[in-house]
Formats: sequence, structure tokens, C-alpha cells
Amino acid sequence: MPLIETLSPRSTSAPESGIVEVFKYGMGREGLIPLWAGEGDSPTPDFISRAAADALIAGETFYTYQRGIPDLRQALARYYARHFGTSLNSENFFVTASGMHAIKIAAEMIAAPGDEMIYLTPSWPNISAALEVSGAIAKPLQLEFVGGAWKLDLNKLESAIGPKTRGIFINTPSNPTGWTATLDDLRAILDIARRKGLWIMADEIYAHFHYNGGRAASFLDVMQADDRIIFVNSFSKNWSMTGWRVGWVVVPEELGQVVENLIQYSTSGVAQFMQRGATVALEEGDHVIRENFAKAAKSRDILCDALIATNRVETLKPDGAFYAFLKIDGVKDSRLTALDIVDKALVGLAPGTAFGPGGSAFIRACFLRDPAQMEVAADRLAKYIASL
Repeated sequence: MPLIETLSPRSTSAPESGIVEVFKYGMGREGLIPLWAGEGDSPTPDFISRAAADALIAGETFYTYQRGIPDLRQALARYYARHFGTSLNSENFFVTASGMHAIKIAAEMIAAPGDEMIYLTPSWPNISAALEVSGAIAKPLQLEFVGGAWKLDLNKLESAIGPKTRGIFINTPSNPTGWTATLDDLRAILDIARRKGLWIMADEIYAHFHYNGGRAASFLDVMQADDRIIFVNSFSKNWSMTGWRVGWVVVPEELGQVVENLIQYSTSGVAQFMQRGATVALEEGDHVIRENFAKAAKSRDILCDALIATNRVETLKPDGAFYAFLKIDGVKDSRLTALDIVDKALVGLAPGTAFGPGGSAFIRACFLRDPAQMEVAADRLAKYIASL
């Protein structure tokens, strides 16, 4: 019997990432502009890296608090007070080994094996995979694509709820679509969750990447203290720390021991020297958030204006996040098209087939990059599209 047949179905059913396939295909191509991954082109700022390096050299290499070091948890509370107007305290925050780890912990808290979790598609593929590896049933609800923009049908959301539904995963602003919930949307979703007794897993990692003024609306703006909401987040996007793999969850204080236990039996905590860098990012890094947003906003205009001008791309500039999710005339297989674009245009994009129901006709481009480089990428893509 092959060894793979002796493994658990939960492990062998974990899907290969369609984004990674194109990444592997194009990685190392000379002159290629990589827009496939959800990260920018700037390394972590020196003042953040230096704080981690100094702590490492100082010997902060021992086991540490499972929940996160007190300094970091207190910094998270101050960050939320500053940007979200909350009065949360450090006991609401728990440090995780990436945003992905935060999602995995939240999934295990909410859903038992066989329970359903509704999530909005097209979506980052790790969401559904994380739910199902945890034993839950990931139930997609497709956003509607109308006039180049994405919309949520709240009636369909309520209709999708069944007897096994335990929660709803909401990513806003959204990867890959850029869909951004309004305050009214969030109130309506929360009302449904309250009436149905459901949990909400809120991924608001792109809250500062909002192009209609100020940060995006948050469930924190509309929720009550007893609402069933777990927030998952990461240091990756705001402070150019994707490779650090440090994230956090925000939960009601009474759930703290449950979160600590799940951290203990998965990673046993995040390295203390890395948490020192994360603390400095929160305390001294608001300007980094502003700089990354300004870069994304300028490159968004460059890319979207160039591609919309071809008259062969159906999309509007996204309201949030830092992705253009492009529907190109004549493209039926976005996987093959993404591979072809690597060969012919030397631009790396993520195929919409990787993003679940509703995504197969689309291609995702990350525009958190230097505007000068985005000019080159936009020109290459426009010429490729014109040649189809």
C-alpha cells in the first residue's frame, strides 16, 4: 500500500495552492515583475528589524508567554484605541505565529468537525482549506460581479445558513476582489449572526488599505460587548513583515485560556525577539502604514487606468485591499493565461481559479509595489491583452 494511503483524509485532502503553482513556474525568470503574492516590494523597515535583532543579540531566545509578551499585548490595545476607538485591554489580545495561525485557531474555536462555516467567494484560498483541514465544512457564498464591482446579497447570505452552520467568515476589505463592507453591510451581517446564534470570524487585515477616505468600516464600529466575534489579523501587510509570520487574535477576555491552550498545542508561542520587533512596529510604525497606503493608492491608479483603457478588461478600481481582480475579454482558463503571461509578458499574476467559486474567469494582480515598476508591469500587461 502506498504510504500516502495510510495518512488521514484530512491531511491528504489539503489542496495545492494555485498561486504557488504559478509562483514556482515563473520564479527566477530574469526581468519578471512578480505581482502574484499578497505582499509589497519593500523590506521590513530598519527600526523594526533592529529591535528584533537587538533582542536576539541580548539573549531573548528562551520560552516566553504563550499569550504573547505583555509589552506587545499592551501595544496592541493602544493601537486599537488609536485607530479603532476601542477600550479593549491587553487581555483581549493573543499573539499568534502569523495571521494564518490566527485563522486556524479561530476555526478550531468556532467549528467542530462536520460543522459548516460560510465564507464569501472569490476568496483567498487558504480560508476554505484552513476550515476543512480543521474538520469544518467550508460553505462558499459567491459575491455578485455587477458592472465591474463586487456586491454581497444579504438575502442569499441568510438563505445559505442551515442547521449545521456555526459561523461566517468575513474578510473586508477583501482579498482578491477588493469588496469592502459598508457600516450598513456590517450591521446587517451582525444582525443575521445574532438572530441565528452564529459566530463571525472577522479578517480585517486590509482595514488601512481603503481608498474612499480613512480606514475601512470594522465590526468594532457596530458590535456590542457580548457579540460572538473573533478578529484575526497579522503584521504582514501594514508594516511590510510578511516573512516574519507574526499575527494576533482579538477575543472576549473570558475565552483567553482556550486561546492560550490552542497556541500551546500548535506552536507554543512566538519567539520573544520577533515580538520585540512587532511591538516597535505598533508603537512607532504608523508612518509605515501611511507610506504603504500611499504607494498602493498610486500604483492602483497606474495599473487600473492602463488596463481599463484597453477596453478589454472588465473591472473597477477596488475600494479596498491592494489587488486588481481582472476579467479579461477572451480569457476562459485563467490558470493557462497566468502561465502564458509569465512567458510572454514577464509579469507574475495569480490565476482566478485559485480563489474558488466565481473566480475562474479572473486574474489577480497585487499592486503594492513601486509606482515606477508598476508603470512597466501595466504597459506589459496592456500590450499582452491587446495581442489576444
